[in-house]
Amino acid sequence: MGKKAVVLYSGGLDSTTCLAIARAEGYDPYAMSFSYGQRHSVELELARRNARPMGAVDHLVVEFDYRLVGGSALTGDIAVPKEGVGSDIPVTYVPARNTVFLSFALGWAEVLGAFDIFIGVNALDYSGYPDCRPEYIAAFEAMANLATKAGVEGAGRFTIHTPLISLTKAEIIRKGLSLGVDYGRTHSCYDPTPEGLSCGLCDSCRLRLKGFAEAGVNDPVAYVAGKNSDV
Repeated sequence: MGKKAVVLYSGGLDSTTCLAIARAEGYDPYAMSFSYGQRHSVELELARRNARPMGAVDHLVVEFDYRLVGGSALTGDIAVPKEGVGSDIPVTYVPARNTVFLSFALGWAEVLGAFDIFIGVNALDYSGYPDCRPEYIAAFEAMANLATKAGVEGAGRFTIHTPLISLTKAEIIRKGLSLGVDYGRTHSCYDPTPEGLSCGLCDSCRLRLKGFAEAGVNDPVAYVAGKNSDV
């Protein structure tokens, strides 16, 4: 058995690659997903189905209703933008989401006796979310070691691993393929159809399609007719 690590796992492209990297680096990954009222719940369904086949030792799904907070197109009655990736922080930003997710992961890690947490944030081919930046991750890691019994008593030092943070989407895809990731078992769309087809036009779809195009590989997931891969 390797060292335990908590891996934030949404069922999407980045988090699935992150799970594979944690395994490849010799960790025993404990996958953590969230059911928080997100409109793209098909991603969570894939996470439930594939966490253990993808190599997770255990899979914990935390349920809470972030729709009560609102403020995001992913949790409220706000249209998901389809015009292309812009320079401003988009309405698909969920207020403080990664802080909430990492806090749950930190709590589970402390209970498991794990000091390693993996999160698939990316600061290159992404939508500009402030909680995906290296300075944010460094700040959370410092906080984690101040805010926990394990950290204060010196049982170990918590490390937040971000193996994808400086990679392009194409580099992430190539890395995942080299580790045997089946991207047909992932989902990235923010606004899928009721049948689970990806829209091809939201920021997440555009970035995913751009990554596969640049990697020279076909995206194995299904899109609605007339998908547009121009970013």
